Amino acid sequence: MKSLFGQNTNIAFSRADTSVLGIWWWTVDRWFLAAIILLMGIGALLVMSASPPVADRINVDSFHFVTRQFVFLGLAAACMFSISLLPVKWVRRLASIMFLGVIFLLIITPFIGSEIKGAVRWIHLAGITIQPSEFLKPAFAVVVAWMFAEGRLNPNFPGYIVSSLMLALCIFLLMIQPDFGQTVVVTSIWSVQIFLAGLPIILVFCLGLGAVGLAVSAYLILPHVQSRVDRFLDPASGDNYQIERSMEAFMNGGIMGRGPGEGWVKNSIPDAHSDFIFAVAGEEFGLLFCVLVVGVFAFIIMRGLSRLMGERNLFVVLAVTGILVQFGLQAVINMASTLQLVPPKGMTLPFVSYGGSATIGIAIGMGFVLALTRKRPGE
Repeated sequence: MKSLFGQNTNIAFSRADTSVLGIWWWTVDRWFLAAIILLMGIGALLVMSASPPVADRINVDSFHFVTRQFVFLGLAAACMFSISLLPVKWVRRLASIMFLGVIFLLIITPFIGSEIKGAVRWIHLAGITIQPSEFLKPAFAVVVAWMFAEGRLNPNFPGYIVSSLMLALCIFLLMIQPDFGQTVVVTSIWSVQIFLAGLPIILVFCLGLGAVGLAVSAYLILPHVQSRVDRFLDPASGDNYQIERSMEAFMNGGIMGRGPGEGWVKNSIPDAHSDFIFAVAGEEFGLLFCVLVVGVFAFIIMRGLSRLMGERNLFVVLAVTGILVQFGLQAVINMASTLQLVPPKGMTLPFVSYGGSATIGIAIGMGFVLALTRKRPGE
């Protein structure tokens, strides 16, 4: 009996299996994949717990967000699996097409986008709401890595200049919205990649000064950034309702938590299912569970980086590192904001927070990582 992919079903996934799935199974990083699936499961559990009170407050079905998030996770898993099947050259091609498409969407977003909480970051296409910047990050990491790698291999190719212009364009389009958080993530991706590509240490120092200048400029120019920083430095200077409820949730949870569904702070946090879902985890499942979540994120990042040991393809090293920087930085910003360690920033916790664009965007990035870190005999 033949399987869908051309081999006998009784020997599927044997080492002698030369089908698409067979080759994929024995070359992909299964530990990395298992950790991603575990994180998705944790996210589904927390959304089921945190979102019903939010849905009730806005007068929609109690499982409105739960149902949608399960759809998003299904689409995310399908995207990740499909992309992980691609060879390296097709990863570059897909990322390039995706980058051009997202740039176009970012250009038109200020004109046709919807304003939510003072920012125009979302557009409506075919009845669905999309945040283009979430898809920019993985595509940007891969394309910029390609530019840097080509610049090193071909001295006549202006890889550093092209990548710098791409960064400047992305920063301009993101700050128009404005979206300072995504700007920080994209800039961090580029900075790490250019450092790994062989940037002189004096230029690294100059980039550091430039980053400080960008942060100061954002504080002076953008009122919402100034307000959040001021409230972080002086909580009495403004409204810190969600942060205060978040810290209360962690105190209520203690080490072991109050139990699944037993938390009550989620009833008063407007973004309990998205930006502050880590607080719900702390209250209902406790400190030990939060440490487990942090451990899963750390494992994913370290496992991905460990696959680069001995990698001779500079493009693969830069692209995977850039995507993992995005993944880790986004997680750190979300958890640190929830714990009042940094000024609050509307950034989701990867695969855990509710959100369609964020979940699928992260899944595309993880698909790129799985594809690029597959074993490639003969290379």
